[in-house]
Amino acid sequence: MPKTAIFPGSFDPFTAGHEDIVRRGLTIFDRMIVAVGYNIDKKALLTPEQRVRLISDTFKGDHRVEVIAYEGLTVDICQKLGVKFILRGVRSAGDFEYERSVDYVNRMLSTGIENVLLMTDPSNAIISSSVVRELISHGGDVTKFMPAGIDLKDYLDK
Repeated sequence: MPKTAIFPGSFDPFTAGHEDIVRRGLTIFDRMIVAVGYNIDKKALLTPEQRVRLISDTFKGDHRVEVIAYEGLTVDICQKLGVKFILRGVRSAGDFEYERSVDYVNRMLSTGIENVLLMTDPSNAIISSSVVRELISHGGDVTKFMPAGIDLKDYLDK
């Protein structure tokens, strides 16, 4: 049976840093489900459908990567899909503390699901969706922060 992980996030937008975590995660797992969640606390740049399309285009032709949108708790979608591993990227000590608290809550809600944390590659440590959104709001070029071959303008509402 293939070992599958879910990589959840709002991915608004999906960045080169996210792509790196997925690609490195595929050296550990046979399959990766990138799960685009709805985050009610964030003002969205892209619709969930646009995010799913962007991520699908990033991994076009790689049958090991599936992209879905979901609502609700990550542990619930894991149980529904039979996934036992949640993959997360960590850029900083602050990220680690946040992920540790989420892991504790997940363990209280559901047994048998493990969080796997990958340290972000140093070249991607400054990249975040928030930084990309901020640059866009000021007309900045975000090309170097996006997956290769992805032009964010192709996914924005015109």
